[in-house]
Amino acid sequence: MPELTNRFDAPDTLMKSTSIKDERASKVGPAGIDIAYQRLGKADAPAVLLVMGIAAQSIHWPDAFCQALAAGGLQVIRFDNRDSGLSTHMTDAPPPNLPAALAGDLSSVSYTLSDMAADAVGLLDCLRIEKAHVAGASMGGAIAQTMAIEHPDRVRSLTSMMATTGNMQVGQPSPEVLRTIFSGPPAVTRDEAIQQRLRAVRAMGSPGYPADEEEVAVGAGRAFDRCHDPAGTARQVVATVASGDRTELLRRLKVPALVIHGLADKMCDVSGGRATAEAIPGAELVLMEGMGHNLPPGLRSELAALIARFVWRAEPPPAVLAR
Repeated sequence: MPELTNRFDAPDTLMKSTSIKDERASKVGPAGIDIAYQRLGKADAPAVLLVMGIAAQSIHWPDAFCQALAAGGLQVIRFDNRDSGLSTHMTDAPPPNLPAALAGDLSSVSYTLSDMAADAVGLLDCLRIEKAHVAGASMGGAIAQTMAIEHPDRVRSLTSMMATTGNMQVGQPSPEVLRTIFSGPPAVTRDEAIQQRLRAVRAMGSPGYPADEEEVAVGAGRAFDRCHDPAGTARQVVATVASGDRTELLRRLKVPALVIHGLADKMCDVSGGRATAEAIPGAELVLMEGMGHNLPPGLRSELAALIARFVWRAEPPPAVLAR
């Protein structure tokens, strides 16, 4: 049986930086890994599971965004994917080889998005949540889609944000953004990681909604203090490449779906969001002017309200009391 502990040991500086405490689930899913997570809202409220993307941690779901969802009457769970944050890192895996994976050689792939989706379902098991509203951003959107495809009985609704279908003809990043983010030596020190994150947000952020660079820097430092693992990030990248095109599988979904995408997204072109909504029967597509590939302060309340309204529409009506 999975094991659940009430608090995850973490540096004092981290615990003081947020009122949302870290917890840990052990022996999660088929892989039997540890998953670090945070939970807020009432335990008997409809559950919204938030899934983050490549190189991101649970804390990259902004506290204010999560608190806005909870204020809307929802239970919010955010967590660190495998190979990120305080969850298990697959250090015994083979060195990831992205050029080889892109060329079709998957020998360096140690897991896929299906494994990451199974981790998320395993966390629901630990929390004794039968069904959740699953919302994912970027790679997290692809994981959320995979959950809906492979575990439809566990997903009450799907929100796919700034994500794509896996079809390499859509949702591709701007070459300029890739050069900006990935050129130069990898970050090693805390300050280098902060500067790298600032460059990334400037390149792929939301031109219509400026980022708070002080907040970005503090968040990048927090993330570094929790865990800095470039090899884990690379394993997530090759997992995404190896997972292929989900378009035909998305066409078979029978779950309420909301697709949110920024019209100014340079990391995942808006064609990825459009293709996702086109593939999922009955999906609602919301395109945001001025939004890029982040969750800027000026959009958090609007996004939280949009998701909360969608979730409540997808909730089953209360059972009629027998007379």
